[in-house]
Amino acid sequence: MIYSRKRAYCIILTCLGMLFSVSLSAQDRLMDILKDELNREMRGFAVQADSVDRPYFISFRVDETRSETVQASLGSLIRSTSAHHRVFTPMVRIGSYRLDSYHQLRETGANNRTEPSYLPLENSEDAIRQAIWWMTDQAHKNAVERFGQVKSNMAVKVKEEDDSDDYSRQESVRYFEPELPAGRLKFNRREWEGKLKRYSGVFTRSKDITDGWANISVQVVRKYYVSSEGAAIAHNLVYLQLTVGAVVKADDGMELPLQRSWFAASAGDLPADREVIGEAERIISGLETLKDAPVVDAFSGPALLSAEAAGVFFHEIFGHRMEGQRMRQATDGQTFKKKIGEAVLPDFLTVYMDPTARQFRGRPLNGYYPYDDEGVKSEKVMLVEKGMLKNFLMSRVPVEGLPSSNGHGRAAPGMNPVARQSNLIIETAQPKTEKELRQAFREELRQQGKEFGYYFAEVTGGFTQTGRYTPNAFNVTPTLVYRVYADNRPDEPVRGVDLVGTPLAMFSQIEQAGGDFGYFTGVCGAESGSVQVSCVSPMLFVRRIEIQKKAKSQSKPPLLPKP
Repeated sequence: MIYSRKRAYCIILTCLGMLFSVSLSAQDRLMDILKDELNREMRGFAVQADSVDRPYFISFRVDETRSETVQASLGSLIRSTSAHHRVFTPMVRIGSYRLDSYHQLRETGANNRTEPSYLPLENSEDAIRQAIWWMTDQAHKNAVERFGQVKSNMAVKVKEEDDSDDYSRQESVRYFEPELPAGRLKFNRREWEGKLKRYSGVFTRSKDITDGWANISVQVVRKYYVSSEGAAIAHNLVYLQLTVGAVVKADDGMELPLQRSWFAASAGDLPADREVIGEAERIISGLETLKDAPVVDAFSGPALLSAEAAGVFFHEIFGHRMEGQRMRQATDGQTFKKKIGEAVLPDFLTVYMDPTARQFRGRPLNGYYPYDDEGVKSEKVMLVEKGMLKNFLMSRVPVEGLPSSNGHGRAAPGMNPVARQSNLIIETAQPKTEKELRQAFREELRQQGKEFGYYFAEVTGGFTQTGRYTPNAFNVTPTLVYRVYADNRPDEPVRGVDLVGTPLAMFSQIEQAGGDFGYFTGVCGAESGSVQVSCVSPMLFVRRIEIQKKAKSQSKPPLLPKP
C-alpha cells in the first residue's frame, strides 16, 4: 500500500574469535559497541545454551533518526517539533539456514515477534550494552519457543509447495559512511515556520475550503547493521518532503482533497515560494470546480492514466506481486510465481526496480539505499523485459529457483525485513505523445460504443490484496478525474471515483504508453512497516478499466459559513 505524506501524517562458532576484531572507524562509537556486544552474545550462547537452542545467526539493527516536522493550517502554525531516537532491532535465528525459527506457521495466523527497543541517545556504553543484552535475551527466548512450534506445525501439516531454505547465507560486508555533518540539509526550522504559514494562508481566500495545510518533514536516518556472519554496515539516508493541500466538503457530504508534494535531498533543492503558492492557488481552483462536479456511476471502459497515476497503478497491482517473499506464504495468491519466462505485460513495456538510483533524469528518488536491512548490497533488478517476466524482488528468504537476495529486504525500525519495493521504473519501447494517446483512446471509445471514458489525472494512493482467501483485487484512489468524450467535447471533472480491478485482467488491457515520465514519491506500508518508495512511469492508455463509487461521509456540510 502506498500513500503520500499528509498533514497529520534482516557462523561457524570456531570463527567467532575473529569477528569484528578491528573497528571500522574510531569516530563511531555506537558501531564498536554493537560489534563487541554481538560477539559477546554469540560466545555466551555457544557456552550457556543447549545445543538445540543455540542461535546459528544473530543480527543487530539500529535506526537512528533525527527529524524536523513543521505543520501549518490556514495561515497558523499547528506543530513544530524536533525529534531524535535510536531504535534497536535484534534478529535471533534458532536452527539452521535450512530450517529455523522464522519458518512460517501454517494455518495459525502467527507472525514472528520482534523485540525492538529504544537505545540511549548518548554513547553510554553500559546503558547501551544493558539494553542490547536484555532485548537479545528476549528475542532468543521467543526464537526457542517459536522453533518448537515450527517443528510441531510441520509434523501435522502437508508437505509445503516450496521447500527452499529458510535463510540464505551472505558474504561478510563492511561498509562505512561518516555521519552527516550538522547543517548538511540547510534546514532552518524558524524560517520554514514562516513559509508554511504563508503557504497555508492562501487557502483562507476560499469560502468553501474547510482545511488547508502546508507541511514539511525532514528525516536524517543513520542505519547500522552488524551480524554474526561478519557484516558491519553504517550509512545515511535523507528524506525531505514538502506538501500543500486542502479539502472541501460537497453538499452531499463527500470530502474532496487535493494536494501537491515535492521531494528533495536538501531544503535548498525545494521550490521557490512563488511555485508553491501558485500550486496552492491551483488547488483552490480545482476544489471549487470539484465541489459542484457530477458524481460518477459504476463504469467499465477505456481510460487514460496520467504518468503519476500510472506509477501508483503499477506499484499497487504489479509491484507488490513482485515481492518474492510472498511466494513462500501458503496464504498468498502467488500470482506470478510460475510465470518467469512468460509474457505478463505488453512487449513494449520494461519494468525494473533500482534502489541504487538517487535520481531519474534529474529528479530525486525516494527509494534509494546502498544496503538493505539484511546487510545486502542494493542492486537494480530487471523484473520485466519487453513484456517477459525475469525476476522477483528478493530478501534473504529464498524462493524456489531464486536462492539468494538481490538487496530488497527492507523494514521500518523495529520490524522484521521482508522483500519490498524501492524505486519502481516503467519504460516503453514505443512512446506516444499525449495527443496520440488521446486519439487512440477516442477511437477505442467509438469501437466500444461508449459516449465517454475517464482520465485519471491525480491520485493519492491505493491498496492491494494478494491473499488466497480474499479476491486478488486492487483499489487505486484518485483525487482528480475527468470524463473524456468521444466527440471531442471538453473534458469534464467528476468526483466520487475509485479505480478497482484484478491484476491479470488489468494488465491484459494496457494498449499504449506515453513518452514523458511522471513521478510519485511517498511511503509504502506492508508487513514490515512503512518504507520510502518512488514510482516513475509514462502515461498509459488502457482499453478497459472498472470504476466504482467511492465511500463518502453522510454528514452534512457546516450549517454556518466560515468565520
